[in-house]
Amino acid sequence: MFDTSSIDPKALGKVAVLFGGSSAERPVSLMSGAGVLAALQSLGVDAHPFDPAERPLQALKDEGFNRAFIALHGRGGEDGSLQGALECLGIPYTGSGVMASAIAMDKVSTKRIWIAEGLPTPRALVLARHELTRERVRTIPDELGLPVIVKPPHEGSSFGVSKAQGYSDMQGAVELALGFDDELLFEECIEGPELTCAVLGDGQDAQALPVVEIRAVGGNYDYENKYVSDSTQYLFGSLPAALEAEVQALVLKAYRLLGCRGWGRADLMLRQKDQKPFLLEMNTSPGMTSHSLVPKAAKQIGLDYPQLCLWLLAQARLDRR
Repeated sequence: MFDTSSIDPKALGKVAVLFGGSSAERPVSLMSGAGVLAALQSLGVDAHPFDPAERPLQALKDEGFNRAFIALHGRGGEDGSLQGALECLGIPYTGSGVMASAIAMDKVSTKRIWIAEGLPTPRALVLARHELTRERVRTIPDELGLPVIVKPPHEGSSFGVSKAQGYSDMQGAVELALGFDDELLFEECIEGPELTCAVLGDGQDAQALPVVEIRAVGGNYDYENKYVSDSTQYLFGSLPAALEAEVQALVLKAYRLLGCRGWGRADLMLRQKDQKPFLLEMNTSPGMTSHSLVPKAAKQIGLDYPQLCLWLLAQARLDRR
């Protein structure tokens, strides 16, 4: 399914690798984009860097770009707005379309769809800024238990996310998250291993890659442990075969329900006491840095980093037929 031997790099035309942008995840995107650009160029693709924070998107049309590899993360790149602009320009792009991108970027909307379809995801509360009085914040642990995970629902790369271990931690966690969003997501803490599972492809042909178990120092898979530290461990084959298959099937269902295409990566928690997986979120423009998980998983099935980039680029398309 992922054989790239028949892909002619020259036939892909002039390619823009979109990276940088203006979201909080700009530093990560710069790393992802640099890797993708170098990989595509090494295979003979006519690929060029393009930073939407520095140049108008109309330049893609004016300069004759034929397709775009989206290596942007976060708002303005992963939330459907860029995808909509590319649809208007008629330039095929990698990854999910407008609606799936918009839904997946919003952790609240994603969770509501999964809950409606009976998929397991942690119990949660959603509160807007004006509802977050000190009195209301103090009651949240009574409803969800402790610890509580506090998240801005429209950010990635762990920006603004924290774990409140006790009542006294709640206000600080809320203030941190409010620096990124006006609506916050509070989730029960699922105690157990953190997992991630990538998906390549579309619809019923989509395939889940091997599951990765993440072991970060202190159990805190934050920005430092994701992108800077070399101490985080990424384990393949750590789950029993039947459990691995269960996680992959769950992730495929979650991916298809959101209407994702091309590629994506789901993050999950595995509850220690009963080995039940819980979906956290779906990433539709996953990282492609040296620490990123989709390339690590693809390598397990014989698809190295440059070939993964080439395969993804060849899948670029528009929502409209």
